[in-house]
Amino acid sequence: VTEYILGHVFCVCMNIISARHMKNGYGTVTNPERFLNQDFHQLKQYCLIQHIRYIDEMFPPDRNSIGNGILNPSDLDLVVWLRPEVSRIVKNPSFVADGVSRFDFGQGWVKNCWFIASIGALTFQKHILGQVVPLEQNFDEDYCGLFHFRFWRFGRWVDVIIDDKLPTIDGRLIFVHSRDPNEFWPALLEKAYANCLTTPPFTVAGNLPVTLK
Repeated sequence: VTEYILGHVFCVCMNIISARHMKNGYGTVTNPERFLNQDFHQLKQYCLIQHIRYIDEMFPPDRNSIGNGILNPSDLDLVVWLRPEVSRIVKNPSFVADGVSRFDFGQGWVKNCWFIASIGALTFQKHILGQVVPLEQNFDEDYCGLFHFRFWRFGRWVDVIIDDKLPTIDGRLIFVHSRDPNEFWPALLEKAYANCLTTPPFTVAGNLPVTLK
């Protein structure tokens, strides 16, 4: 029965993928749907021309984006949203430092081991990892505080844009972070995933199957 169900799910997924490719490729990894109709390349070009750093008004750096029940009120008052490059959380921030592996990251104050397990599994599939995490991103060339990630949601690839303001207390990241303090792709990936959830950001816990989708 299990094999039949898995086989049926696989066929459905493949049919959806084929349909996306036939419909001008929209919703595919090379032409993903734009989350909230935000265009990464247009926004980046605008920021570079205007010499500004991007701030996502749809996912603002404030307590509402953290949600209720994650931190106690006294700790929540201490949260400061910082950019790795501008605020100097570290001296030399990198998007990826010395490659990617399942040993790169750990939990923060919030024990969201479900998310750690999910991205750990992702590192075993380098091809899929590259689809989810555009690894060419960095804090050096054409930096404007804007990053993007892709997620497979409801039968299509979706491109999610974020700014790089991350919640910290005393200069330390409070959610997922890399074991190398100079590396920030895990923290930014988590923020992008939280942004595209239908529930309040950073409040979903223990939902490994949903994350793996």
